This record gives sequence, structure tokens and C-alpha cells, in this order.
Amino acid sequence: MSGSLLRTDKEIAEIYTRHGKTVYRVCFAYMKNPADAEDAVQETFFRLIRSGPAFDSEEHEKAWLIRTASNVCKNTLRHWWRRRENIDDCHDLPSSDHPEIDDVFQAVLELPAKYKAVIYLYYYEGYSGTEIAGMLKKPQSTVRNQLHEARAILRERLGDDFNEER
Repeated sequence: MSGSLLRTDKEIAEIYTRHGKTVYRVCFAYMKNPADAEDAVQETFFRLIRSGPAFDSEEHEKAWLIRTASNVCKNTLRHWWRRRENIDDCHDLPSSDHPEIDDVFQAVLELPAKYKAVIYLYYYEGYSGTEIAGMLKKPQSTVRNQLHEARAILRERLGDDFNEER
């Protein structure tokens, strides 16, 4: 990792190659559609370019990107303009080349916002509860509780389709 705050195009491209898919999946989990997820990914990497924090390791880099992507999505969803949009205006959007969403992932997307990130990071990215607590700046007990409550919701919605194994 470079200690310099200014990164070259090559360094940004390497970071994007390493973590672009993860950032997209985090954004998609919040935004629930490819176009908004792509916008959030773009804003996340723009913030990386603009602020250029120095990272201790690739894990620190990934954690910063996940945290930033999560904040970008939350801020976008809270914006006044989002409250004026009508979901019925979006039903004719063209389909994209993005991967299919299975029933389990669809159920995760339908979870309340406070559960979505912890479930995604735990099951899809493989982070421990302690690591998630550090990334999201929440107490470990809160993360454990949110995982427990989210699992109960998923178990109720999915029945036998829900497997708690990693």
C-alpha cells in the first residue's frame, strides 16, 4: 500500500479490480436495483479518489470501501428527492446483465435496513461479528442481536430454504 494520499490511475484501477464486485453487492443490497447500485459504486470510488485515505492493508481498504458504500447508500435513500419518486414509474426499466437474484438473496434484500448490512457482510462476505462491528462502528452485542433477529425473520420467511451455515 502506498503511503501517499494521491493515487495513480493504475492504483485506483487495481483497488477497483480487487473490491469493485464487493462494493457493488453492498450497494445493490441497499438500493435494490442495478442503476442506483452502480451510481452508489461510482460515488464510493469518487470519494476514494477525492479523499484518498492511506490504508494499512487490503482488509483495511476493503472495510473502508464497504463502510463508505453503506453510507453513500443510506444518504441517497434519505435524500428528499427519493421520497418524491414513484416506484410505479420504474417498472418498465430495461433488464440488465446482472446476476439473477435467488429467493434467499431476495429475502435478504427485503429485510429492514438495520439487518441487511450485517446479514450480507456475515453470510456473503464471510466477516465475523467482531469485524462487522468494527466496520459499521456498532457495538458487538448490537451486531450479534441484529444477526439473531435477522435470522429469525429469514427463517420465518424462507422456512426450510433458510440454511444458517456459512
